[in-house]
Amino acid sequence: MGDISKKYVKALVESLDKSKLADVSASLLSIAPAFKDMKLKTILYANDISKERKVEFLSSLIEGCDKKVINLFKLLADNGKLDLIPSIASEMDYEVASILNRHRGVVISDKELASEKVTQIAENLSKKFDTSIKLEAIKSDYKGIKVEVESLGVEMAFSTDRLKSQLTEYILKAM
Repeated sequence: MGDISKKYVKALVESLDKSKLADVSASLLSIAPAFKDMKLKTILYANDISKERKVEFLSSLIEGCDKKVINLFKLLADNGKLDLIPSIASEMDYEVASILNRHRGVVISDKELASEKVTQIAENLSKKFDTSIKLEAIKSDYKGIKVEVESLGVEMAFSTDRLKSQLTEYILKAM
């Protein structure tokens, strides 16, 4: 599915003004999670619902839906490929990040991180990679801090468990 999605994204990107890329990408990303819902899948695969109604429904999920997005939905509906929308959204996000030099990532930690800290990490990474990076903090059970910016292929981690292990090993060697 990835290659097919890339073809649709390439055509969509080529048809858009650079100023609309981020908005169209955001629109597609906004409805991608809905495809996990069985009710939506039931609607999309229902033979008794016309392609036009399916396109109308999907378009209604996006406030101020761009005409290019509606045309994409029509094309996908005609080819029986509406289920590609999440893949297209992901690929479009990656492509737009590359074109506009704006990337998004996550900071994962077992503690709540202050927004100032997250902003500081994003600013430091932005300088290091000469790009614009926005980070979202996610609390998990990861012991330490992990930063991931998938579109740049960046993953950095500081594990407290690993640090403790290395410190213990160092102390034992020193004895």
